[in-house]
Amino acid sequence: MPERPWVALVTGSASGIGAAIARRMSADGMVVVVHSRTSRDAGLDLANELGGTYEQADLADEIECKALIDAVIGTHGRLDVLVNNAGISWPIPHDDLDAVTASVWRRILDVNLIAPWLLTANALAYLRASTKPGGGAVVNITSHAGVRPKGSSIPYAASKAALNHTTRLLAAALGPDVRVNAVAPGLVDTPMTAEWTEAQRLWREAAPMGRAAQPDDVADIVSALVANTYITGEVILLDGGLNLR
Repeated sequence: MPERPWVALVTGSASGIGAAIARRMSADGMVVVVHSRTSRDAGLDLANELGGTYEQADLADEIECKALIDAVIGTHGRLDVLVNNAGISWPIPHDDLDAVTASVWRRILDVNLIAPWLLTANALAYLRASTKPGGGAVVNITSHAGVRPKGSSIPYAASKAALNHTTRLLAAALGPDVRVNAVAPGLVDTPMTAEWTEAQRLWREAAPMGRAAQPDDVADIVSALVANTYITGEVILLDGGLNLR
């Protein structure tokens, strides 16, 4: 009996960067589980387009994180690739300390840092059992803001910096059975960023590549990290060279 195809779960994949990654994982021959918190119709449409499945979950909820992995295994019987793409952000000026309440910190850390940890921990046995060359793979989508003192808010930037370091720590702990890497994009052209005129101007004028990234630019790197059987513990900065300026 032929082995079933590899399965990839891409969180936050009903639109934008996540949808581009889901399409790339599908083009790479994997069965893709599309996930979102609220965009059920868009998620179902993408899953149908890709011949995959859709799951809805609020990743700020520990129980729903576990239920998401359980649902993937219940449907597919395996999980080979986990892409922790889902994240939240809202603009708060870095000098407006009064606006950054404890509840803001908790919500951002719950989704951007704790959820990737919980999903990885709950998926670990299945990732370790993967027959994919190079073993199971985790790719965390972090941010340029986790590498440089930038970002929509200090809690957002701090959450992404913590996820970058968590990526390295997990890679050291889980190899060789599971590889863990991260992609840290700068500005990416999505409907959400279309009106970020100052950021768009910065990337056009200061980045050596003279533009923001496209979602497919992120998907390219994720695909390469999943396909490679040796690289682990790396945080790939994808900012068009803005970090050089």
